[in-house]
Amino acid sequence: MRIGELSARTGASRRSLRYYEQQGLLVSARSPSGQRCYDDDHVRRVALIQTFLAAGMSSRTIAQLVPCMAQPDADRARQALAVMDRERIRLSSAIDSLAAAREALDHLIGANRDFLADAAGDSTSEQPEQPEQPEQSGRQPGSPPVRCSGLRGSRSKAFPG
Repeated sequence: MRIGELSARTGASRRSLRYYEQQGLLVSARSPSGQRCYDDDHVRRVALIQTFLAAGMSSRTIAQLVPCMAQPDADRARQALAVMDRERIRLSSAIDSLAAAREALDHLIGANRDFLADAAGDSTSEQPEQPEQPEQSGRQPGSPPVRCSGLRGSRSKAFPG
């Protein structure tokens, strides 16, 4: 298959595929007229490259794995294993950091939902019903007035530190 078909099958742009070749991540055969030729193994290789790139691996790091993928032997396998172990540790650390960020975000979401629920309860008990304002106020007729009081007092609860 030619580069256009490989691009269509993998979702990688032609420019990306040429970059992968330039970086030594992908090797194509050439036709007598000089056109790149690929096969189904290239489709799998591009998918793997895209997965590694999406995980934050550099093209230089991926290039360290290519010799083992292309022509495996014991020395290449040992070298690739060291690279893969290092990348696995990096990915595990990134996953742990993302999980901690998600947990902190979940806490903030909960605190803000509590604040909004409290604010909704306060606004109905403290304020008498307001007559509708003319449209020049910038809000739609029938929409509730915007209240910002009380945000300062609960900021420390919703946004600790």
